[in-house]
Amino acid sequence: MIRALALAAQAATEGEVPVGAVIVDHATGDIVAEGRNAPIAGHDPTAHAEIAAIRAAATKLGNYRLPGLHLYVTLEPCAMCAGAISFARISKVIFAAEDSKGGAVFSGPKFFDQPTCHWRPEIEQDTKNAEAASGILKQFFKSKRK
Repeated sequence: MIRALALAAQAATEGEVPVGAVIVDHATGDIVAEGRNAPIAGHDPTAHAEIAAIRAAATKLGNYRLPGLHLYVTLEPCAMCAGAISFARISKVIFAAEDSKGGAVFSGPKFFDQPTCHWRPEIEQDTKNAEAASGILKQFFKSKRK
């Protein structure tokens, strides 16, 4: 999660909503891929941190399915990202900050609880880093309101 937080901070310096994601091979502990939010720079509304990390991991491994991998992300995934996580068959999602407005795991539509969801990863909230992730987001949006 520490690397994901660093990626979130990097996104903030680039004017993007500070969210970072890292995909790890649980068996080895190796980072397979990473991503950070970049929809503004990429002119791409789908360029969320999770999507970037999933695309990079799938390309690196030569497979659109990513079983056995864990996704660490600084913010609760939205519905779009939850769908991508499900399609990628990621084994576990660990997120730091909850997102009561845009989240889709514990909040909102609770995507993985829906009967139409074909793959449900294990979900864990990293409460130790939730405040740090939330703080990066709050500081970013506070600076935008000035």
